[in-house]
Amino acid sequence: MGEVTNHIGTSINYNGEEREQGDAESNTLNQPLVKANRKLSSTPLALVGTKVSHIESLDYEINENDLFKHDWRKRSKTQVLQYIFLKWTFACLVGLFTGLIATLINLAVENIAGYKLLAVGHFLAQERYVTGLMMFAGANLGLTLIASVLCVCFAPTAAGPGIPEIKAYLNGIDTPNMFGATTMFVKIIGSIGAVAAGLDLGKEGPLVHIGTCIASLLGQGGTDNHRIKWRWLRYFNNDRDRRDLITCGSAAGVCAAFRSPVGGVLFALEEVATWWRSALLWRTFFSTAVVVVVLRGFIEICKSGKCGLFGSGGLIMFDVSHVTYTYHVTDIIPVTLIGVIGGVLGSLYNHFLHKVLRLYNLINAKGKIHKVLLSLSVSLFTSVCLYGLPFLATCKPCDPSIKERCPTNGRSGNFKQFHCPKGHYSDLATLLLTTNVDAVRNIFSSNTPNEFSMGSLWIFFVLYCILGLFTFGIATPSGLFLPIILMGSAYGRMLGGVMGSYTSIDQGLYAVLGAASLMAGSMRMTVSLCVIFLELTNNLLLLPITMIVLLIAKTVGDSFNPSIYDIILHLKGLPFLEANPEPWMRNLSVGDLGDAKPPVVTLQGVEKVARIVDVLKNTTHNAFPVLDEAQVVPQVGLANGAIELHGLILRAHLVKVLKKRWFLTEKRRTEEWEVREKFPWDELAEREDNFDDVAITSSEMQMYVDLHPLTNTTPYTVMENMSVAKALVLFRQVGLRHLLIVPKIQMSPVVGILTRQDLRAYNILQAFPHLEKSKGRKAH
Repeated sequence: MGEVTNHIGTSINYNGEEREQGDAESNTLNQPLVKANRKLSSTPLALVGTKVSHIESLDYEINENDLFKHDWRKRSKTQVLQYIFLKWTFACLVGLFTGLIATLINLAVENIAGYKLLAVGHFLAQERYVTGLMMFAGANLGLTLIASVLCVCFAPTAAGPGIPEIKAYLNGIDTPNMFGATTMFVKIIGSIGAVAAGLDLGKEGPLVHIGTCIASLLGQGGTDNHRIKWRWLRYFNNDRDRRDLITCGSAAGVCAAFRSPVGGVLFALEEVATWWRSALLWRTFFSTAVVVVVLRGFIEICKSGKCGLFGSGGLIMFDVSHVTYTYHVTDIIPVTLIGVIGGVLGSLYNHFLHKVLRLYNLINAKGKIHKVLLSLSVSLFTSVCLYGLPFLATCKPCDPSIKERCPTNGRSGNFKQFHCPKGHYSDLATLLLTTNVDAVRNIFSSNTPNEFSMGSLWIFFVLYCILGLFTFGIATPSGLFLPIILMGSAYGRMLGGVMGSYTSIDQGLYAVLGAASLMAGSMRMTVSLCVIFLELTNNLLLLPITMIVLLIAKTVGDSFNPSIYDIILHLKGLPFLEANPEPWMRNLSVGDLGDAKPPVVTLQGVEKVARIVDVLKNTTHNAFPVLDEAQVVPQVGLANGAIELHGLILRAHLVKVLKKRWFLTEKRRTEEWEVREKFPWDELAEREDNFDDVAITSSEMQMYVDLHPLTNTTPYTVMENMSVAKALVLFRQVGLRHLLIVPKIQMSPVVGILTRQDLRAYNILQAFPHLEKSKGRKAH
């Protein structure tokens, strides 16, 4: 169960109506798995885990009501220092726990996979090849079964890397059950099982998800059912601070995966974060620094042999600082070729993976058993290929001038004997019958131009292209980084072999550049990838050619299709707002969008309880404009009794009012002390929109509620003639949940309200089909 694969037997549109399975199958490959309605709607559904969930937006905007303003005025310097100290403390703890868990995962994977490979090597030494295959496949099936059952039965949202959902959360989308304690524990155990099983997936994506889970749990004081009621934690009882913590967690996860602190910060900035500021940059950097300290400490301990089979390896660290690379101006041709190949292959990989994920969705829709069986089938196929294909390769004699031991049947090493006679090794077994991390380390090895034959590299490349497509999407935690590195390094090394004496670049460097180009061609990252590869290889001489390769690969890939994470976001139906609006959005005004929606539902400043109950029961809106009679002398041309916009009140606050029964027997405005006595400011930050268990008597229905103290008096508003493109930029950059449309001529105080669902290009084109015809022309 990967990013999109886990899901349902029926497709559901945004009105909540079920459609038959055939409708889902007839859906074109360019549409999301959950269809949108042809009318603008503010109730989006998306695939999260195994369920079609109602997706809510997050409240990143500061709710400037009377309670907030009073609390802000009375905060002392001590309280401000407490808040700042706690933010840095949490950043430190996120890095500390992420580093510890990353070390645990690495220790477990290296030891489990190591002892498995040692047992297989024992049977190979005795020429008991069938027994070795049974041992190898059986162990892998058992590990895959554990990972798959945990994901299917306990935490479906733990499947896949989790990076698209993190990206959506930081964009302002509340993805349910993504950052819970159960999800985190299943992610940890499932990652250990899936990676140790030899599946073509990595632990990098899951580590990013684990880092964000740690950050979320720290910020809210524990799980939903067992929260710590500490006074200091009340400062973090809001979406804005939780967003910053989760950004720190994502950076710490990348740092833990690659031991790349600067690369982790840049990954969070370039790939996952929508909103950024300098203070957040410092805290994320602090988190990654703590991760590096933890990892370095455990590496020093493990070098002394206290970590079982976990020696100097285990972390993806390709230290080639001792190798002096030279390249000349003429090498720009093969470097450019690597970038072009990476862009083309990356876009092809995205295209075919898109179709595989849709196929897996149909298989997994049949139930939990089918999800587990799919995972086990992929595991069995992988085991047979990894064990059986080395028999096709010819044995190569060991080079006596090489200092490294040759041959060996141990768990690692560049010269696996496998079935070869004494003094010979199997180059294909060296790449296949090992852990994925060791395979990358072997294929990245420098000064070994004749170690791998062209035939073995071709087999390795084709196999991992197939495994990379069909492994991602099964019901296990999985990362995309390592599979793409394996594919890219294979064709990079092959190109280096073809160039031969025509280039001065080492084949190991070609492998590094191939991996970088394919990652840029598929994921479309440049700056963060460049720094990650520099920190991995520990060689600044690679900077110029790495930059060239990444820029070319991304440019070529962008000309074909979006990045793999954007494709997954679209498939899952998550209403992600892109940074750049479509060109045709400048021809449409927000007033046009408002006209395509139902009339806006408003409330009076002092409203009757019956009216509030009716609105909550019959609408699903999350905010309502609050109107008042103008308190100033009307402008010339306006009639007496004109209506003004007082602000915006959230649905959760209305529910809170009804639950606390803060009712008035007469229609009047309350005093400030009355509100503070009933509503602590931090209590309003909690999301409480469950209206079903609120029982209101008939006498209470006739009472009144003063909404003024709870109303955000400074909501963002736009004129009705503003273009959708300009509104989208404002909505995304400020991190809004609601955007009010006010009329150009003040006939009424508000004409509509926009949410992120209304600003998605896909939904706008469904409501305004004529724009589809002119989209291509206006894009030029």
